[in-house]
Parts: sequence; structure tokens; C-alpha cells
Amino acid sequence: MTWMQIGFLATVFVVVSAFVLGLSATLRPEPTRQRLQALAGDAAAPRGGGRWLEKLARLTRPISHLSAPEDGFERSNVKLRFTNAGIRNPSAPTAFFGIKTLLTLGLPLSAFAVVSLAGLTVKGNSLMFMLLVAAAIGYYLPNMVLNHLVQRRQREIFENFPDALDLMTICVEAGLGTEAAMVRVAEDMQFKSPALADEMRLVNLELRAGGDRERALRNLSIRTGVEEVDGFVSMINQAERFGTSIAASLRIQSDLLRTRRRQKAEEAAAKIALKLLFPLIFCIFPSLMVVLMGPAMIQVYRVLLPTLGGGR
Repeated sequence: MTWMQIGFLATVFVVVSAFVLGLSATLRPEPTRQRLQALAGDAAAPRGGGRWLEKLARLTRPISHLSAPEDGFERSNVKLRFTNAGIRNPSAPTAFFGIKTLLTLGLPLSAFAVVSLAGLTVKGNSLMFMLLVAAAIGYYLPNMVLNHLVQRRQREIFENFPDALDLMTICVEAGLGTEAAMVRVAEDMQFKSPALADEMRLVNLELRAGGDRERALRNLSIRTGVEEVDGFVSMINQAERFGTSIAASLRIQSDLLRTRRRQKAEEAAAKIALKLLFPLIFCIFPSLMVVLMGPAMIQVYRVLLPTLGGGR
């Protein structure tokens, strides 16, 4: 190991140590502040993961602008992805771009340090390719995590939305208004689908604040990003505009969504055979061939080898 590698490793150790110490100092609980918040009863203060997110955002704010969009976060598609994922903390974008910058710069340094400590002979183009791959993983990994959160939340809303429409249909047929029915459905769906219940509560809060119903429902469609919710919003707006029965429209919409949910389940089940084809060919069939044909091949080898040797 050369002196240059030793100096580089020492620099990496100092930087990592400073980062860990700064992170521990930042995340250390403040007893005075906690006591004041407890005495004041500050319900709006962030709790749990919100405090960690704000402290992480404050820590990574100086470098978050390196990976932030040039036109600003508010005008980018990332804001809509955060909304679809249900992340409404104002410190989340700063923490997101800060983590992306740290991973983009930290993973190549970590990979180089591991290669240097392990004594591997990786040089030239191979080393450059490895560092570029590590940087690409660090840059795109937060996006992949965010997309996973969005897909999981949208799938939860899609699977539970027909049941919510059934409950809403029963409430409307029982004489409740649309707003009261949504409040009741939000209370009943709280434990089965917290994401859907929160979205319906937000719609009710917008209506109580004096917002237009059509605009509040359109915001529901934008926040969820689910096609079925968008169809429900269009159906409600058209039913109110043309004066048709909302209960009948809800019943038809719930039947349609239930059919679509069943069709997606059947489609996923039909893909199982194709998805199992590659594991069967490359993993299971070779093992079966070894287990079934192995003893026979060994017996053939024992029998034919002396015969061929004696024939010579």
C-alpha cells in the first residue's frame, strides 16, 4: 500500500468520523426544548420520524442543492411523487436531495476504500467503471425507494377503494350527504387502509375550509395518482352537474372497480407461469437432472471405463 493510498484512507476516516460526530450531535435530544414543548403542549411539533427528518434535512441542506432540479423542487415532478407517496413533511425534499448527494459521493469513496484495504488489483478502466457504477447506484437509489413507496401506497388505495365506495353507497342510500358519507367512510377505513382514510379526511378538511367540492375532489385525484380515483371524481362531478342519482352512480362505479380489481388479480395470476419459467429452467431443472441422472451416469462410467480400457 502506497503513501498516497494511506493518506487517502486517513482522509476518508477523518471525514466519516466528522460526519458521524456531527450527526450524533445534531440528533442528540435537547432536554430543555423537549421540556418546553411538553409544558406548552405543542401538538404541532414534529414527533417521531418527523424530528429525525427535520434534523437530517438541516444537516444535509448545504449539499442538497447539488442534486436538486434547476427549475426548483416546486416545479418538478418530484413534488408530485412525494405527494403520491403521502410524504407531506416540508423537510422531506431537502433530506431527499441531501441523501442523494451523500450517496452519490459516498459510495464511490467507500468502494475505493474497500478496494484499497482488500488489496485488489483494480486499475484503469475497471476502477473507473466500478466508481461510476457506485455513483449511479447512489444517485438513483433514492428515486427507486420513492417509486416503491408510491407504488405501494397506490396499490393499497386501489385495492381498498371499491370497499370504500360500497360503504359510501350504503351511507348515501341511508340519507347521508356526500360529505357526511366521506367522513363516515374515513372513520371506518382507518384501520384497513390508513392512506385512503387520510385522503378522505383531507377532502373533508378542504370542504370545511370553504373550498369548492369539485376542486377538493380533483385535489384528491392529484394526491393519489390512481386512475380509479380519477374516474370516481369525474363520476361525482358529472352526477352533481346533471342531477343524476349519486347512490346509483356510486353503486355502478363500485361494481366497475371491483370487476377491474378482479381482472388485475387474474392477470397477475396468469403471469405466474411465465415468471416461474426462468427459475425452473436455470435453478430447479439442473438440480433435478443432477439428482436423477447423477447415479446413472456414475454407474455407466464405472461399467464402460474398464471395458474401454480392456479393449485397448
